[in-house]
Amino acid sequence: MRFELPVQRLNQPHNADRRAVRRAALIIVILVLLRLVVAATTPLTFDEAYYWTWSKNLAGGYYDHPPMVALMIRLSTLIAGDTEFGVRLVSVLLALPTSWAVYRSGAMLFGSARVGATAALLFNATMMAWLGTITATPDVPLMLASSLVLWSLAKLLQTGRGPWWLAVGAAVGAALLSKYNALFFGPSILIWLIVVADLRRWLWSPWLYLGGLLALALFAPTLLWNAQHEWVSFLKQFGRVGAVDFRPGFLLGMLGGQFLVMTPAVAILGCSGLLALRGVGGSLRGAAALLQATVGVVVAYFVVHALHEEVHPDWLCQIYPAMAIAAAVAAERTTWRPRWQRVVDFLGRWAVPGSVAMVALIVLQIHTGLLSGYRKEEAARLVGIGFRDVARQIEAIRIRVGARCILAPDYGTTSWLAFYLPPGSCVAQRFDRIRWVNAVEPDAAALSGRLLFVDSKGSQQTLLDAFGAVETVAQVSRMRGATAIETYRIDLIDDAKGEILVQSPPPELLRRRRL
Repeated sequence: MRFELPVQRLNQPHNADRRAVRRAALIIVILVLLRLVVAATTPLTFDEAYYWTWSKNLAGGYYDHPPMVALMIRLSTLIAGDTEFGVRLVSVLLALPTSWAVYRSGAMLFGSARVGATAALLFNATMMAWLGTITATPDVPLMLASSLVLWSLAKLLQTGRGPWWLAVGAAVGAALLSKYNALFFGPSILIWLIVVADLRRWLWSPWLYLGGLLALALFAPTLLWNAQHEWVSFLKQFGRVGAVDFRPGFLLGMLGGQFLVMTPAVAILGCSGLLALRGVGGSLRGAAALLQATVGVVVAYFVVHALHEEVHPDWLCQIYPAMAIAAAVAAERTTWRPRWQRVVDFLGRWAVPGSVAMVALIVLQIHTGLLSGYRKEEAARLVGIGFRDVARQIEAIRIRVGARCILAPDYGTTSWLAFYLPPGSCVAQRFDRIRWVNAVEPDAAALSGRLLFVDSKGSQQTLLDAFGAVETVAQVSRMRGATAIETYRIDLIDDAKGEILVQSPPPELLRRRRL
């Protein structure tokens, strides 16, 4: 293989490059419009409903994540209301600035608008850009912030001006407010500065440390929230490595998950691009090392993690902008041996159409179950297909039996009930109260007297131990056509023997206190 230098300067793009940029922009806008349609017609996942409850109780941090996803959903619902479309609107639209930052980063790092345009297209071909932006999760602002980190570092590399470290700090701070994975930017940037000789001068520059202080200042509200809550969020997220015995089978699951979520085309092209950049010197040494350090640190950590515990595909989402740029390098700036060149050309040509086909099949399956022979599957359980009707039936039961509040054992059911029941309904998770530490506790009057308990899994014995009166009044099924996805037992409970809302500490704090 041979890496090709660009034949024109970035500020003087070739006509063909201009056409590539316009074509990429048009395709990305079309893809975003398609995502808006899917976002408006698909029920919320239980995690989205959970994050929506956060948006009603803004704080510096939460049990699971920093606050950016709550801020994103709050802004989105202020614009479009408390609907599925309203929850997701801003999430979907954030693909536009993310794509711009990926485009500009690729163009600056490799001196070619075509590389940037192809990188933006390939980023939008990944399932993280498709399904990741359709669902309003912390991954969406993290990917935007990650692309802005790359853009800021590319500007630093291009201009050599120290004030760009402030932009880097602001982007890293925004990433830290999105997801704790952003802490990986610290070692990634440090490794980049050390391995590229021309960049080591920044280690003695005050601008680097001013940028770090800015990132820390932006992250301060989450640090303060954690300090006030015994660092529970950090314990939850960083107490996972080594949590179980050595189980290398998880590594295969991680690699397979990335291959599918990144899509085979982008995964193969991205790895090929990183290999092509190996050993590149001269003016491109900084660009190559930046992509390699950004990807390498995150992958190395999660490879270790996967030797002990499952790694979810979205946990690596911050490397997707860098992988998209590496994939564009493989497709646009590298000459391969003839046989592999044909593979690269095929993958580059079909990456976007292939991803559209994948998403169409996924959406078809979620809404109809056609591909599984109309049997229920995990995706249907995660998405609230049929839950609006379930909530309507539960509300009718509540009114009929005179219950004042509805309880559930898990945060997913609780969040779906909060979203799909009439506004102002009393809904609470009986256990795991740390998840609701920022919310106002239900009124004592609402918890007195009759209550409904909605459960799809648990034994009734737990209720019999905690309440003097327990009566099953109905069973309600969540349906997708003629298929029952989940069946909920509705119990009328009264005469509590102790706490109605169990205030026991989360497992992370229990382990810490035992130590």
